[in-house]
Amino acid sequence: MLFTVPLKNDKDFRRTYSKGRFSANSMITAYFLPNRLSVNRLGITTGKKIGNAVKRNRAKRIIKAAYRLSEIKFPIGFDIVFVARPDIEEKSAIDIEKFIKSRLLKEINKPFKNKAASKQNKSKK
Repeated sequence: MLFTVPLKNDKDFRRTYSKGRFSANSMITAYFLPNRLSVNRLGITTGKKIGNAVKRNRAKRIIKAAYRLSEIKFPIGFDIVFVARPDIEEKSAIDIEKFIKSRLLKEINKPFKNKAASKQNKSKK
């Protein structure tokens, strides 16, 4: 992948889940958070509800393929975590790519609001 490195640390996954925003549909949930780096970091998780190891690895492969197809359209400097849902087992990379293009990219391109700055503005009023 051109502008992407793997997201490996549990701390980074948890930070993306708790402080980031998300976009979801029946087959996948995507969490994202700016990381102030010159690359995107990609993490993929699949739980036991997906099925056995063969099904979980297939889900990871199709998510990675869909991301690779639309990687150029992503803004640089984000941590992105995809969480597979049980409906993913009969889907293809093209279906996930449609989700990425239609919903996820629109959500990522919306500006992030700084929670600390908005709390300070409220306390000054």
